Amino acid sequence: MIEEGPPAPKVLRMVYFVGAGFLCTFAINKWREMEKKSNQKQQEKNQQADGGGLLHQIPADSVQKAMK
Repeated sequence: MIEEGPPAPKVLRMVYFVGAGFLCTFAINKWREMEKKSNQKQQEKNQQADGGGLLHQIPADSVQKAMK
């Protein structure tokens, strides 16, 4: 049978594990935020290059034909 040592190393490992989880979660959220901002900037850049996008070219009261 394996003798167990003091509980401090186990608790310390658990704290490290939880801390790493928080760190990874923070990094993932930061990455998503950066990607979202990058996509928004790219869309704004594309709309400026297109002359304002489709919303400004199509009248609001027009009916769009469904495409197959």
